[in-house]
Amino acid sequence: MQFLVSKRLFIGVATVATLALTGCAMPGSSQGSDPGAEAPKTVKVVVHDSFQFSAEQKAEFEKESGFQVEIITNGDGGALANKLVLTKDSPLGDVAYGIDNTFASRAVAEDVFASYASPNETELGKSLALPGTDSLTAVDYGDVCLNLDPQWFADNNVAEPTGLEDLVKPQYKDLTVVTNAATSSPGLSFLFATIGKFGSDGYLDYWAQLEANGLKVVDGWEDAYYVDFSGTGDGDRPISLSYASSPAFTVTEDGAQTTTKAMLDTCFRQVEYAGVLANAANPQGGQAFIDYLLKDSFQSTIADAMYMYPASDSVALPDAWAQFAPVPSAPISLDPAEIATNRDAWIKAWSAAVIG
Repeated sequence: MQFLVSKRLFIGVATVATLALTGCAMPGSSQGSDPGAEAPKTVKVVVHDSFQFSAEQKAEFEKESGFQVEIITNGDGGALANKLVLTKDSPLGDVAYGIDNTFASRAVAEDVFASYASPNETELGKSLALPGTDSLTAVDYGDVCLNLDPQWFADNNVAEPTGLEDLVKPQYKDLTVVTNAATSSPGLSFLFATIGKFGSDGYLDYWAQLEANGLKVVDGWEDAYYVDFSGTGDGDRPISLSYASSPAFTVTEDGAQTTTKAMLDTCFRQVEYAGVLANAANPQGGQAFIDYLLKDSFQSTIADAMYMYPASDSVALPDAWAQFAPVPSAPISLDPAEIATNRDAWIKAWSAAVIG
């Protein structure tokens, strides 16, 4: 995601044995089919554009693991997933971070990732696992939600909407801006939210009602949130697609309140995963990097650096998050297998109906 604010299993005995052996090897030791070959000293990490890895974290990882790290950036989450699938026989690196639950099932079905279970995974992380595979580890999560400008509603004496159904009512005509589901990760999540709410037989009817009520669709999150949204700029629309965490970034100078709020009944949960790439030159380094991503020293920086919630039970959220960006208690969800089967068809049908 940008901004701010956007795994079971069959494990063969041989695979388990391989993991156990690689887990005991030391960086620089021999591995693989050639006992005389020197193991790679560098771990190549493939990430999306929003990944943040400080110089201090890089130094910490390299000191603890004995590996040098190289970060390779490859577009947003969707672009990253596509590249990983296309290059699975000759992977771009050793480990990938940033593929989310809207695209993960495709990569898993294409055998992009190798099995790995990190010893640092917490119960919260396990609860966020992608069903049906042990090749992806949850690192963080966030909720794509509609956000409101409460001052606009107060000034115009209009009651704030509370759910998706409200957005098609006459009093909310020309008030909502969202992002393109075919070009934006948050947009795709919002499309999934409408499918989860109204079903695959009903979501297009809902979108037709949204359009008839003056819905605006823009290509990217920044256009929606910073250009068209009245809550963060000079826009004229008080309802914008963003994240549950966004209100933590619109807190007043005195820290007493926030100028925006998330509609928590409209949220769709994104979970971001990391996985060791199948055919990686340095799978041991990839495993070490995943272990590092789950350490509290990294998890504690996720909220401020990447605007997502950490997948750790033991990390406290920043004060503004705890006060103004509560985790939605009942986000809308879809079965990942259903997403894998229907994703392309849903996007195609949505594009034909909404974009034309």
